[in-house]
Amino acid sequence: MPKTVLDIPFCKVEHISVLDEKGNLDKELEPDLPEEFLVKLYRAMLLGRRFDERLLNLQRQGRIGTFAPLTGQEASQMGAVSVLKPTDWFVPSFREGAAELWRGVPMEAIILHHGGFRDPGEGSSKPDEERARNIPVAVPVGSQIIHAAGIGWSIKYRKKEDVVMTFFGDGATSEGDFHEGLNFAAVYQAPVVFVCQNNHWAISVPLEKQTHSKTLAQKAIAYGMPGIQVDGNDVLASYVAAKEAVDRARSGGGPSMIECVTYRMMMHTTADDPTRYRKQEEVDRWKKRDPLIRFRKYLTDKGVANDKLESLDVEVKEQVQAAVDRAEEKMKSLQGEPIRMFDHIFAEPPPTLKQHKEELAQELSRTKEETHA
Repeated sequence: MPKTVLDIPFCKVEHISVLDEKGNLDKELEPDLPEEFLVKLYRAMLLGRRFDERLLNLQRQGRIGTFAPLTGQEASQMGAVSVLKPTDWFVPSFREGAAELWRGVPMEAIILHHGGFRDPGEGSSKPDEERARNIPVAVPVGSQIIHAAGIGWSIKYRKKEDVVMTFFGDGATSEGDFHEGLNFAAVYQAPVVFVCQNNHWAISVPLEKQTHSKTLAQKAIAYGMPGIQVDGNDVLASYVAAKEAVDRARSGGGPSMIECVTYRMMMHTTADDPTRYRKQEEVDRWKKRDPLIRFRKYLTDKGVANDKLESLDVEVKEQVQAAVDRAEEKMKSLQGEPIRMFDHIFAEPPPTLKQHKEELAQELSRTKEETHA
């Protein structure tokens, strides 16, 4: 039989870089964004970085529990999430703190979460409809991907024009949830944007032990959806790719996958020691690609005054400190209320959980009476 070549859509994987680490700018790809929005984007990235640094200090002081630092990944998060409308759906993993802040999740709510006290959406000024569309953090690797696919299908079923964006790391592409989620979304042409933050390390497992594929974006091709790779430390590239993917999803064009090539500058979580499995020389190479330094230079080249950007740093640090103060005051008021562990789990608790709650309430009441006797 003669050989034939199949004409398969989306078979070539593009790589987008708008603003490279040396400051070179691709003017053809540069998005036409107003200065006000660009400064807002930089401020959000800076807030994510400073908040991350403060959380690390709090954890080292024993004032909160374990968390997953995001330093180095601000551009991939902010470039993508900033494209969404408030009523779109945001489905994070466990490293999207900067994106959570952009979506209106209060810093003190995140601190309370890491301290073991957070109620979903607590303290948010967002309307209930918008607040409900920020899904709580998913700790099991990749589990949020199938949640996003299901939400996307429900949007299409109800003939809405909303979009779902979900984030995950390179390690999640080795999970069955990744393949099930992409396949389901593609089959039903659900309006889902899959954002993979390829930070090169799944805890201590390097990317080359995760996959033999040249890119992660090409995995989308097998499921019949566009896959694109971007410089994940270039917020403009992340924005351009996300804008195209979100517009496609909103107009009925189905799902897309974006691979943001970035780097995890810190530990996987504060329970991890990265010096045991990676070399400092590798970290130093990526420090030169710092997304904040790169974007700040872009802003000054566009005429944004340095003193304006410096004042943002002071403003952001004050904002973080105020949130820490509010959170710690709230934690004090929540101490000694173990009955709260039953809240925000089920809309209608099953009988066994109701029984456990009643038993604990009785035990706490007896303890209180004995204390005051």
